Amino acid sequence: MSSAYHKAESSEYPPLAIESVSKHFGGITAVDDVSLSADVSEVVGVIGPNGSGKSTLFSLAAGGQKPDAGKIRLQGIDVTGWPTWKIARTGISRTFQIPSLFLNMSVRDNLLAAAVEGDWKRARERMESTLEMLEISHVIDNLTSELSGGQQKLVEFGRVCVRDPKVILLDEVTAGVHPNIRQIILDAIQQLRKTGITFLVIEHDMEMVKEICDRLVVMDQGKVVAEGDFETIASDSNVQQAYLGRT
Repeated sequence: MSSAYHKAESSEYPPLAIESVSKHFGGITAVDDVSLSADVSEVVGVIGPNGSGKSTLFSLAAGGQKPDAGKIRLQGIDVTGWPTWKIARTGISRTFQIPSLFLNMSVRDNLLAAAVEGDWKRARERMESTLEMLEISHVIDNLTSELSGGQQKLVEFGRVCVRDPKVILLDEVTAGVHPNIRQIILDAIQQLRKTGITFLVIEHDMEMVKEICDRLVVMDQGKVVAEGDFETIASDSNVQQAYLGRT
């Protein structure tokens, strides 16, 4: 587990606070009274079996869906029910399991399009540093449709970075990528957290979770069933029940 995280004592409010949030789809409860928060520069892993509500929770936090109950707060501001674009301008950005890119546009234009709502004067500077950090400068003029799946994930991560966010939600950002690309992503997370960015990470790669996450939140059937560091979670009976079907 990373040792780079130190709780920011100067911040009055956490960058992200999810308070007793629930979401129902008909008779199905996707998220059931979930609360969690993340501090400045913290990397929080959100893990659990498929269908446990992780991606729905991310969608609620980023404004893709409105919770049926509870509050979403960014730096103390109640953003519950705000549209996605307005929440994004407040400082939260996310990636998706399947990259959502402009496939008929170049890597350069994808990154600049993502930066247009931020500090435009520094947009190209942020783009250049992001290209270097993610090691994709050599494909800057390629259409994103020409890239490999792993390179597309790097570009989507890059689009999040150039927005200059305060909170980044990563949804299985390393799933199915080459080990070299996986390492680029891990290094980027460690580099960005040093600048004060907070991360929530959905991931099934337990080695990655162990390496970068300060704390884990385990979900099952829409609920938080465990929370703690990697060693605590690995030995928790609720986690074993959720993943292995045994006590």
